[in-house]
Amino acid sequence: MTPLEILEALSYLVTIVALPFAIWVFIKEQRKERANDDEEVYLKLADDYEAFLKLVLQHTDLRLLAPLSEQPVLTPEQLEKRHVLFEILIAQFERAYILVYEEAMTRQAARLWQTWEDYMRSWCRRSDFRAQLPILLDGEDAGFQAYIRRVAAEESARVIS
Repeated sequence: MTPLEILEALSYLVTIVALPFAIWVFIKEQRKERANDDEEVYLKLADDYEAFLKLVLQHTDLRLLAPLSEQPVLTPEQLEKRHVLFEILIAQFERAYILVYEEAMTRQAARLWQTWEDYMRSWCRRSDFRAQLPILLDGEDAGFQAYIRRVAAEESARVIS
């Protein structure tokens, strides 16, 4: 075999073996990077929700984490504070919906989304939160509005039955 034939054979070997392997490695790395990006978004959203809960703790007089059966009558100032906290919460939920939710999710994405759906369902069980939804959702993403309204309707039916 001449050196030229050896080089030609090696080029065929690269084309047949190494190129598909390189493509496979590239795709695998892209998926890994996407998963890392998704995890980073999730962690940032979780940090924001934790900050929201700290706000709720600063305003324990509003009793937002207490059962509705233990709700005191709120003053106009407390009602305004509660509304502002609900505005912050809706903004957080919408951000999570836009960044995480997809119609057809991977198993990992669905796992990350489930946490947010649980949070939404928990808050939608509160009649005071549901009562403010029409005002809170004004101007929000249409897909998010439909999603949270459906969740609120399901949770309302669940609480009543």
